Amino acid sequence: MQDARFVRKAFDGIAGRYVLTNHVLSMGIDILWRRATASLVADWSPKWVLDLATGSGDLAATIQRVCPEAKVLGGDFCPPMMEHAKQRGLESLVAADGMCLPFRDGSWDVVTVAFGLRNMASWPQALREMARVIKPTGRLVVLDFSLPRSRWFRSAYVWYLERVMPKVAGLITGKRDAYEYLCKSIERFPSGEAMVNLMMENGFHSAHARPLSGGIATLYWAIK
Repeated sequence: MQDARFVRKAFDGIAGRYVLTNHVLSMGIDILWRRATASLVADWSPKWVLDLATGSGDLAATIQRVCPEAKVLGGDFCPPMMEHAKQRGLESLVAADGMCLPFRDGSWDVVTVAFGLRNMASWPQALREMARVIKPTGRLVVLDFSLPRSRWFRSAYVWYLERVMPKVAGLITGKRDAYEYLCKSIERFPSGEAMVNLMMENGFHSAHARPLSGGIATLYWAIK
């Protein structure tokens, strides 16, 4: 179980520099990851898309650009993050906790969550709640950090997570403790086959995983 109160406080504290920090730490690759996610969603021509843990709205805005006919709604449980999403031009927003969504059963064609499932209090419960609000045969898309399969690359990446990322992020945001938590959460979060299995055990089938950038992030999708 993740500490939801700590997560909310952490994101409240870094909201103002969240986007900049992401771009610096990933050297801009996170933009390409979101484009790949939006491209996958566009292939399904959805009419109703819910982007959970939308944060500053980057993924929701990217999906809206490639799916201009779709209704794309961003949901987040952190008001300061949503305020920054509004400032960045995202108008369709709702306060929504992934553990208890304020939507009817079977409301959405696609639910997406980028770098957010990892921070929810219970991954299985969150997946089941997402399955509840997705239409029959609708899809869930998860984009998140993962650990590379290559032993040497994994070792180098873990070193970066533990030794470099919190220091750099701390200098940018002044909230090193928030990023120490976030970096540790990446190591704990199930990835690859483990995440595919978790999705299939909690309301989904035909789950797939696509490693990105050598496996430092992975794009997952599954059918309800």
